[in-house]
Formats: sequence, structure tokens, C-alpha cells
Amino acid sequence: MTQTDRIQWLKQHTTLGALSDEVLGAIAAAIVEEPFQENRRLILEDTFPPALYILREGYLESYRTSKTGPATALGLLPGTVLHLKELILEEVTRQTVITLEQGVLWTIPKEAFLILVNQYPEITRTVSRQLAAELDQVTAQMVYEQERQAALRPYLVNKVRRGIVGTSRYAVRLRQDIKKATRDRKPVLIFGEPGLEKDNTAALIHFGSADRHQPMIKINCNTLQASGAELFGRAGGKPGLIEWLGLGTLLLNNIQDLSPALEEKLCNLLKTGVFTPISREGEQPPQSLPCQARILMVSEKSLPQRKLVGHEVKVPPLRVRKADIEAQVQYYISLYCQARHLPKPRVTPEAIRSLQSYDFPGNIAELQSLIERAIVQLEGDSELTEEVLWSNSPRKRRFRVNLLNVYPWLRQFLRSAWWPDRINYGFTLAVFAIVVVLLFLGPQTRDRNIALNFFWAWWWPGILLAFPFVGRLWCSVCPFMIYGELAQKLSLWIYPRQLGRWPRQAADRIGGWFLFGLFTLILLWEELWDLENTAYLSACLLLLITAGAVICSLLFERRFWCRYLCPIGGMNGLFAKLSMTELRAQQGICVATCTTYQCYKGGPQKGEGQETEGCPLYSHPAQLEDNRDCVLCMTCLKACPHRSVELNLRPPGIELWTTHVPRSDEVALLFLLFGAVLLHRLPEIATQFHLSLSLDTFAGHAGSSLLALLVPGAIAGIAYGIMGLSGRIGRGGTVKPRPFIELAYGYLPLVLGGSLAHYLPLGLSEAGRVIPVTLATFGYTGGLHLVTIADPVVIAFLQGVTLIVSVWLSIILTQNIARQSILRLLPQHLATVAIGSLFWKIMVGW
Repeated sequence: MTQTDRIQWLKQHTTLGALSDEVLGAIAAAIVEEPFQENRRLILEDTFPPALYILREGYLESYRTSKTGPATALGLLPGTVLHLKELILEEVTRQTVITLEQGVLWTIPKEAFLILVNQYPEITRTVSRQLAAELDQVTAQMVYEQERQAALRPYLVNKVRRGIVGTSRYAVRLRQDIKKATRDRKPVLIFGEPGLEKDNTAALIHFGSADRHQPMIKINCNTLQASGAELFGRAGGKPGLIEWLGLGTLLLNNIQDLSPALEEKLCNLLKTGVFTPISREGEQPPQSLPCQARILMVSEKSLPQRKLVGHEVKVPPLRVRKADIEAQVQYYISLYCQARHLPKPRVTPEAIRSLQSYDFPGNIAELQSLIERAIVQLEGDSELTEEVLWSNSPRKRRFRVNLLNVYPWLRQFLRSAWWPDRINYGFTLAVFAIVVVLLFLGPQTRDRNIALNFFWAWWWPGILLAFPFVGRLWCSVCPFMIYGELAQKLSLWIYPRQLGRWPRQAADRIGGWFLFGLFTLILLWEELWDLENTAYLSACLLLLITAGAVICSLLFERRFWCRYLCPIGGMNGLFAKLSMTELRAQQGICVATCTTYQCYKGGPQKGEGQETEGCPLYSHPAQLEDNRDCVLCMTCLKACPHRSVELNLRPPGIELWTTHVPRSDEVALLFLLFGAVLLHRLPEIATQFHLSLSLDTFAGHAGSSLLALLVPGAIAGIAYGIMGLSGRIGRGGTVKPRPFIELAYGYLPLVLGGSLAHYLPLGLSEAGRVIPVTLATFGYTGGLHLVTIADPVVIAFLQGVTLIVSVWLSIILTQNIARQSILRLLPQHLATVAIGSLFWKIMVGW
């Protein structure tokens, strides 16, 4: 290359083109051409350069070593001039320069270049002008950066508050979702319930990504103008936050609060990646600008914008992360105590279980507040106990007292072999057989057969009195199922096989209606054939129910008959809803601690838990929300190694207005039992109302019986129809009453009270004849006449009190279920009073 060609190349390809031809000629004459190989280091940072380098061919790379992170490399192309400023100012180089491939360097040794600088002052002036231009550029950048920082400072998110605490599968999945979102710059929608620190999840995404050195800002969407001027800026005015942000991250908090107009602009931004600054009315819309920022959105629910985002992150609520509660408690205790230089208190296992049993509607924010307040309340104590965490009682668990904690001896008894196995197989099994034999072989009337007397005068009043106190407790010592279980065990011993699994869907659909039909037939049989005073027919009834239990036990595992088909079990389950006791389990402990579910499935001994075959009704105590499907056999209490099972004292019937799910077959059974009270009082109805019911003929008796069963349901249906009609014609628009299937449970106390009032005369007059009736059973009719009976006036008084209390309780229960004004429910209340008055008329009289 000639001298002229060199001068021309320097003008066209280097920053030296501003010099005169004379100076360029002198430089070109001093150039020494040097070829270089790849991977050669030309100069080391923080050393004085040996020469001026001009890259003629090839590629170089410059970088400076960093102690805190990887070095930032810069590629250098042909035409690059190296060390011009350093040689003139006698400074060390700030970059290490290496070759990337073979090429050619034009070099001027340091001494020769300094001679040229002294000979041609134009070189120094040119460098000064370049430095001044660079300084102006840096100053402009500093001014811009100051304005940018001032605009972004109120919204900046400087750091992540905390990571994801816990090891549950929900915590692991959340970490995976966050890690996946850090790998690119696609928009992200983060949604979940309030109190889950979703903005912190967004910060984890930003600071875990390659953009961590860029700014991140958070904006609450409910503070934005409808136009969105803060985000998009104004035409001809200051830039908006998106433009100021550059390559940073924009976090839109509570996106569900965006105005419709701004929501449309956001959707357009997500679709196209561009935005338009806001212009004034009448002005031509400005040109759209590209959005370089990454968009993160936080919402309390999944939104339609989910189709426009690249990632969705669902933050799970704390109630499903019970396994993480203990770790989070320890974390927040450490955080609070370290910040205030306090000694870290110990958390008792009971306190952890108490927290795990709570659903935390406020989620993580509520847990943190709860822990901090508890530490403040410690006042120097070294333990966080259950009592300090006093506020963690969810509404559906309010007003409960765990009797197993209050009375430890009760827990010991219910976990012992006595309950119920030794009672069942050591007493009930034999007594039931004796009762059936006496019913078949003994005298056939109630006044001469102790078994018949026991069944009708003792058992019926006793079980009705027990329902409000112990619910379905009778089913745990029921002889029907004892013989069913015995037949099941013997058959498996004789013929080992796999018993059939429950047809749950079919049983849930028709089981309730089967037992309703069977109960109807039993009531008609009882009335038309006078079972109350016919011993062998009563024995046939007992054997019929026992046969159903045995057959189902031979076909299916566990107690299929008890759960779905037993008419007595259906009645017990219905009345058990009114009980003041319940068996439940702490859901938090079951979710966080239990991995075997032995209370439900059965299994070997584990820790405190005993070996069991699992719940006979296939009910998990943590999932129970009413008493219908629990027979209080205490299998779960025995099996649980974590002390999760509770036997609670509660407000009677509270489930009916909190967690209850109504069923049409149950409502049908309720009105059947309602009608049974009238069915058992047909002679009194005929006498009190001067009716000719033809009870001396089978057809007339059967027809009257069917009508009696229908009367209470008809009255309730008419009352509900009136409520619906009054709601449509009332003031203030149409107000629909609650569904009939829900309101019908309001009659349940009166059904129980009416049934008890019917059986009180048997219990108070005939039960006291137990000694002479027992003697008469075995043929002794003279001599000893020890009798204890109540005066008819006392019986009538107790019947009246029972009916009055039942009517009031039904009215109160209806109000709790419906949660409507008493005037709106007045037709049902009047129907309750009418049915109660009817019962009074035929039992007490007036």
C-alpha cells in the first residue's frame, strides 16, 4: 500500500480523519505494519502502552477484569485507534486487549509518536476536541440519568424481601415456575389470594433474571390515571415510566383495578410491543414507540390477559401449604428477633398444630402479623405456646371445646379395647340374641314380654333423648352391624376373598331413597300389624334389618349397610345433626404431618396410633362437615399418631347453618318421620277431630296411615309456596326465599321433639314396670309388684314442654339457616306452630 493509500484509508476508517493531510502524511510515514496471530495479548490493563495501534485487518477484543462478576468484553473492528489519549496524557491503559483472529496492525512506537505530537500541535488540539465532545456526551447522559432516577425513584423495588420458605410440593412448584419465568423476557401474570406477597414473587423473577442490574418499579394500578399518562407519557412532554424504564421491569400491582380504557391500552401493548404517548384532544396522535421494558402483572385472580402473557405463576394460598407452616413460623421468628436483637423463643408442638389447623384467610401477611404479636406478648418468656396464639380460630371452628383435652380419662377410655369392641362382642352380641329369642318364644304382649317392653318403652325414648347429646353414638354399639361384621369375618376365614368395593356413585344417588322407602314400609307395617304389641313381629323387624347388614357385609367391605341403606342409621344420621357433640380432625395437622391416612385406610401401629382396619364408614375425620357419616366408633382416634382427632362440644346443630349440604332424600326422610308422629296417633286424631277413619278395616287403616304420613310435608309445602308468592308481590322487588330443600331442615327440632313427645308415655309409664314384666316373661305373674311410673299429669306436662321448646328451636334454627327477616319467613314459622299445635292437640289435648 502506497503512502497516499494509507492517508486515504486513515481518513475514511479512523478517528484521525479530522487531521490535515500533512499530519496524516507524517503519521502514515511512521507506521510500521505488523501481522498478528489469534489469541495474542497486545496490552495488559493498568500498564503504559508501548505504541499507538491502528487495527488494519482482523478483530480484537478489549475487557477489564472485575472482582465482583464476569468481565464485560468489547469487540474492536478495523479502523480502531488504540491508546491515542493514553500516550498524549501519559496514562496507563484501562483495558486488556487480545486478538481474536489473524490480522494486521499499524503501529507507531511510543517515542516516534511523541515526536510527531511535539512536531504537530494539531494532534493535541484534535484529541482535546474529542475529549471535550466525550465530556459533553457524558454530561448529557448524567443529566438524563438524574432525570430518569428522579422519575423512577418513587416506584423503585430495590431488593427481594425473602425467598420461598418451605419444602412442600406447592413451594417446590412455585420455585420452578419462578425459575422458568427468569429465563426470558416474556410478560408474566402472577395471581393468587390477598396476603401472599405476590409482588415479592415478581421481585424474585426480576432479580433472578439476566436483567437484575436494570431497575424494577412497582405501580399500584388503582392509582393510575384513566388515560395512563404516567405509563405512556404525553406527546411533546416528559417521557412516561415505560420510556424512562428502558430495559428494566415494570410491575403492575393489582391489575384487576385497571380502568377499562387503560386495560385496553395494556392489552394492545402486550400484543404489539409498542405504545403511543397520550395526546391532547384534537391533536394528531404521535408516533408509536417500542416498549423495551419487561411487563410483570399481579392480580388476585386469573384474568383474560392471561392469553397475552408468556408465563403464568399461581401463588398457592397458605391453607394448602400446611406442611410449610412450621418452617415459615421459624423464619418469621428469626427475622423479627434478629431485627430487634431478641432471644429466639421456642415454639411448642401444640402451638404448631394449632397454627396448622387454621386456614389463614389473610395468608402469609396474617401469619407474620400473628407471630410478631405473639412475640410481643411473650414479655420475656422463652416459649410460644398455643395460648399466646389465641386469635387463630376460624369461624367454622368457633365455639368448640375438645372434650378429649378437658377430660384425659375420656381419651383413654375411647382409645381402649373396651370401646366399642369389648362392649359389642362381650355384651351386645349376646344380649341381642337373647332379646330375639324372647320375642319369638316369650309372651307376645308388651305388658308380659321384657324384650318387647325394652324395645318400645326403653330403647325408643332413650335413643331420641340421646341424639341432642351424643349424635349417632348408638350406631357404634348397634347389634345389626355387629352380626354383619361377625358374618364378614367368619366368611373371610372360611372362604378368603377380596370383598367388593363400594359402588359409591350409585349408593350416593339412590341409597338415601332406598332407606326412605324401607323406612316407609316399616312404619306402615308397624302401624297396620301393631308391631308395638306383637313380639314375634318385632323380632322379625329386628332380624330383617340384621339380614340387610349381614348380606351387605358378605358382599362389600366395611359397613356399606350402615353408610347408605340402614333405615335406623338414616334416622340416626339425620337427628345427629342436632347434636351438641361432633367428631372432627384438625385439617392442618392431617395435611402437614400425616402421610399414611391410617384413620381412613387402616394400617399397622405407628407411634401413638394403634393398628386398625380404618374407618368402617370410609369417612376421613378431617373432611367431615356434618355428623351424618360418623358413628363415633373412635377408630380414627385410635389410629391417629398425631393427636389430630377431636371430640368437640359445640352449639347444637351449628352445622345446619354453617357447613351443611342439603340432600333431597334426607328431606324426604325428615317429613316421613314428621308424619310418623301422626301415624302413631291415628286413634287420637279420630277422637280429637271427630273423624271416621275406618281404622277397623285394613283398607281404611292403610289409607289413613298414608294420609297421616303426607300431612306435615303438605303443610310445609303450602307454607313455602306462600313465602314464594309473598316474595314476588312484596315491596322492593322480588326476593326469593332460600330453597325449600335448605329451609326444610328448620323443622328438624320439631320432628325430634314430636317423636320424643310421642314415646314419653311409653318411657314414663311402662319402662317402670320392668320387674313385673320381667317376671311375667318367665311365667311368674303373682307376688312382687314393684312399679315406678309417672302420673299422667306429669307426662302431659313434659310432653307439652317438649313440644313448646321444639317449636321455638325450629323457629330459631330456620332463622339461622335462612338469614332473612322473620317477616319473610313468617309462613314457615306459622306452619311450625300449626304442626306443633296439632301434635299438642292429639297428645296433650285442650
